[in-house]
Amino acid sequence: MTFQWTAVAAFLYAEIAILLILCLPIISPVRWQKVFTIRIWSKLANYWNKAFLTIIVLLIVLFLDAVREVRKYSSLQSSDKTTHTSSPNAFDHIQMKLFRAQRNLYISGFSLFLWLVLRRTVSLITMLAKEMKVQMNLETEIASTSTNAKKYLEENEKLQKALKFKKTCNSESLSDAENEQMKQEVQNLKAELKKMSHALTQKSDEMCEVKKQCEHLKREYDHLAKEHHKMLDHQHEKPKKKAL
Repeated sequence: MTFQWTAVAAFLYAEIAILLILCLPIISPVRWQKVFTIRIWSKLANYWNKAFLTIIVLLIVLFLDAVREVRKYSSLQSSDKTTHTSSPNAFDHIQMKLFRAQRNLYISGFSLFLWLVLRRTVSLITMLAKEMKVQMNLETEIASTSTNAKKYLEENEKLQKALKFKKTCNSESLSDAENEQMKQEVQNLKAELKKMSHALTQKSDEMCEVKKQCEHLKREYDHLAKEHHKMLDHQHEKPKKKAL
């Protein structure tokens, strides 16, 4: 194996290892988001897109070269079938070249495919981590608004009880101004209670939407993980078929 194909094979093994680590359920997307936000990655982010496109171009060139080699030696194999008995060494040499060309084709093709899958997996993990953070913030806001609403309800009940008690005991001594003031306070508390209940319903709706988005991202992430495992199984089956 030449140097370039050794480098491509090492790159393929590194991609498989990274994808297996990213697909581990032990590490949550929030932790991966913390890893991705390290200063080193922020410095390399400016060169990430250029490096990504450069690697794609190199892999496409190697893939096309491997396709050309496979077609070349396949045509030679079909043309030399008649001369197999007279020159067996030449036929074996063509078979060896064809096997190497097919091996290089699979290596470059799987490297290109896994490079795209790796980019998509990282983007999905970051999106899922952001949605999980938004969900956590919404849950804390909903909890705080619910506690405030309970406090307002309790204060309103206490105020209503106090008003009823004062009306029954001191209905004659209370003046019209004090009654209007108490009514105004009750109306203000009712308006604040309505506002808090409306905000609570809005937060619950937003939380439901965020949960739906998180479930969709999780399903897409699981689908990519399944496709990755299927591709790995298919890759392991190809050398077995060639050996047979």
